[in-house]
Amino acid sequence: MAGNTNRYSSYTTASVGSGSDGKNGEKAEKKDLWSSMLDGVASAKRLPEKNVILLGGTVDSQREFFESLSNTELRRTIDRHASRMPPVANSFALGYTYYDVLDADQEDTLARISLYTLTNPSPCFASLLKPLLTPQTIPNTLIVILLDWSQPWRWMRQLREWILLLRTVLISLSHECMATMEEVMLSWRDRGRGGGTNLDGTTALPVADDGVALPPGPGEWEDALGIPLCVVAQNAEKMEYLEKTQGWKEEEFDVVLQFMRTVLLRHGASLIYTTPSLPSQLPSLIHSSLGIHSLLKKQPLKHNVIDRDKIVVPPNWDSWGKIRVLREGFDVERVSNGWTADLDQPFPQSRPNGNAANGETNDNGSEAVHEEEGEENADPQGSMVRLYELSVQDPTMDALQLAGRDTHSTELEVKIEDAQAFLEKQLKLLDGFKKQSDDNFTQDFGSSRHKPFKKIEDDEGALDSYMRPTEAKVLEHIGPVQFNMGGIQVDADDMVQRLKDRQAYGTSEPGSPTDEVGAEPTAQMDTENLQAFFQGLMNRKSGTGK
Repeated sequence: MAGNTNRYSSYTTASVGSGSDGKNGEKAEKKDLWSSMLDGVASAKRLPEKNVILLGGTVDSQREFFESLSNTELRRTIDRHASRMPPVANSFALGYTYYDVLDADQEDTLARISLYTLTNPSPCFASLLKPLLTPQTIPNTLIVILLDWSQPWRWMRQLREWILLLRTVLISLSHECMATMEEVMLSWRDRGRGGGTNLDGTTALPVADDGVALPPGPGEWEDALGIPLCVVAQNAEKMEYLEKTQGWKEEEFDVVLQFMRTVLLRHGASLIYTTPSLPSQLPSLIHSSLGIHSLLKKQPLKHNVIDRDKIVVPPNWDSWGKIRVLREGFDVERVSNGWTADLDQPFPQSRPNGNAANGETNDNGSEAVHEEEGEENADPQGSMVRLYELSVQDPTMDALQLAGRDTHSTELEVKIEDAQAFLEKQLKLLDGFKKQSDDNFTQDFGSSRHKPFKKIEDDEGALDSYMRPTEAKVLEHIGPVQFNMGGIQVDADDMVQRLKDRQAYGTSEPGSPTDEVGAEPTAQMDTENLQAFFQGLMNRKSGTGK
């Protein structure tokens, strides 16, 4: 029994052992097969990762840009886990956030975009941007520069600072990165020129008989950065404010657009104006530039250079001829060459006082932009930035120059004087004016106050000449002349007759005031003058009666 048992046991063990080895082998093969299949499915469903380097603007404007791209309001109504929305960390130095691009049905995820933000074009931040650019990330990276319509006169200077900073970073990259950037730029130059694909993913129609893409025109792709570039001008609703308060007209808006299009044409960049409260093509432009296209709904990207607050200029669309058509008299060639002179300057630019023109910060870390008198000397000869600032002037600087104040262009604060000190100065001025007025009055009237009356008393002719103008003015406003003598109403005619009788008899009439006792004899009266005076009164009376 034992032997049989051992024999059975050994057989069973041997048979089981040999069978288990076979089964384990089959399981191992099946496991490897499933692992490879799962890995393949996982790699196929892996989200494409895209990067956006957002430069310029403020903390709030960068948040507005992020919300317009991620469509936050729509996500809050659809997503049940709205609290899981990623935060935006852009308060200090290099910021970061991300969001997922959803398809038209808001269910499938097309890609994940990582946003790296920077608000200050300081040279010390160049080391933060350099690790973001590798041979793997460069083909999937887009650079966006934010501008604001609240200060369009500063656009060219801001754009030049950011371009110079980017050049400093890109030049310091490895040879492998440089080769990758060259391939990226070559593929971008061929987009939309025939035989390739447009920016929105549609097929470009061939424009040449041999199917060869057309070469770039004059001023196109002459200063390619190596990475796609897009410029976003935010808050286009402030154009109406400039029109109403600063007196801007269509000519000023067209000049700004012509300068921007000419400069961006050299980099092969795109341009778009946005308004926070209005929908725009910003998501389509950014996502198409990153190679993200909807699988359900095609969203063609349309250019727009007519509506001044909805401008959209895609890459590889613009040209010098289209820029000239916008407004006659614009020297596009001079502007293009001037931009080349601006980019040949060292970065950071040095000022006449030895300080750096860029990268100066306040104690709180915010950017301190200084507009000194010597800044014009820092611009090269034929500078396009200087030409732009002469064409698009800062109204704040105009007001300060008219007031004769030499102050900081960005410091709009006015140092007011203490109220008590101001009132004290005004009181002294008023006292001075009062004293001067009193002195003039005393000099004109005080010293000769009694002299005219004395002269009148001594000179009857002076009295007559003094009274005649007054009598003439009075007689113009009165009617027939009557006199009240002793309670008896006497007309002028009766008075003349009495004077004649008195002259004839040489005595006064009884009852007259001169017959009183002790009255001094009166001097001989000039009856002829009196007669002529009353005769004039009578003539006036008769004329009035008529």
